Amino acid sequence: MTLALPAPLFALCLLLCPAAQAADNTIFRSLAPDTATLNQYQWHYRPVVIFAPSEIEANYVQQMAMLKKTEAELADRDIIVLSDTAPATQGQLRAQLKPRGFEVVLIGKDGGMKLRQQTPVSSAVLLSTIDSMPMRKAEQD
Repeated sequence: MTLALPAPLFALCLLLCPAAQAADNTIFRSLAPDTATLNQYQWHYRPVVIFAPSEIEANYVQQMAMLKKTEAELADRDIIVLSDTAPATQGQLRAQLKPRGFEVVLIGKDGGMKLRQQTPVSSAVLLSTIDSMPMRKAEQD
């Protein structure tokens, strides 16, 4: 016995399921306020954490635009971009790192802070910083 979905429900599933899967696979994600550490990414990803006062703040918009243009290169380097654009939620990682306004923090796969900057970081600088890391060089061999 097979169950058939009504046509409108089936069409909705076709529309939403791939979108949901794509959202899960994106390198761009929101940083959950209860995230106290980035240990879940250690040895798998290089988190780039972006703190901003809001999603419409000029530096944040510029940073995201630069990163999205090089999404394939970022993915190749196992980068995951985590954004915290809601200071009012008092996120745990925000409390620990104490960013002042806009800030970009690059964390290596080893969990160490590799770059911290209060202005947008060009993709070229970000990629060259990562490419100079010993672990990245070993990945390329």
